Amino acid sequence: MKNTVVTIDGPAASGKTSVSRDVANAMGWKWVSTGIFYRGLAYVALEEKVALDDEKALATLCMSPVWTVEMSPQETYVLYKNKKVSVEVSKEEIGMHASKISQFPLVRQALLAAQRACSSPNYVLVAEGRDCGTVVFPEAALKVYLTATSDSRAQRRALEKSENFQELKDLQKKRDQDDKQRAIAPLQIPEGGYVVDSSTLGQK
Repeated sequence: MKNTVVTIDGPAASGKTSVSRDVANAMGWKWVSTGIFYRGLAYVALEEKVALDDEKALATLCMSPVWTVEMSPQETYVLYKNKKVSVEVSKEEIGMHASKISQFPLVRQALLAAQRACSSPNYVLVAEGRDCGTVVFPEAALKVYLTATSDSRAQRRALEKSENFQELKDLQKKRDQDDKQRAIAPLQIPEGGYVVDSSTLGQK
């Protein structure tokens, strides 16, 4: 793990997905977006009528064969009943639900093994998320914390999804607070990590 993983953490819409994916593709490395595990679980829980406040039931659902997370060079995606549900899982409300259920210790423990299984001594893995450098891969060879201003992040997401800027900004602010204040694996700069502000990067 120590020599085969690069982590890129940060808040929503900081650019970590695009950056991590592009780095992996440019270098010929594997890539995974660990947040998809929580988004997938939230989506499947809603579909399976599992209460989002039932920690034990959610932890059990983590192991259900009804859904899986798959890796590809361009996307980390969820299969639910053998159907790809990328559009559904990417919705902002699913992200909010994912943030809430990620606070449950049993859920985090249940998904941790699957996240770590994405790494292998046979290749270099670029992993992005909110706790990759602090919890999932604490011995990563390189850790980056990618951030950006609230306005910049909301504007990116609004352009990407053609949604209301202010509504997205408010949702992201709430999610940032939830992620940073949770007792288990809060969003934070990993020890030894490099902080990069992407607020103006990519703008023309």
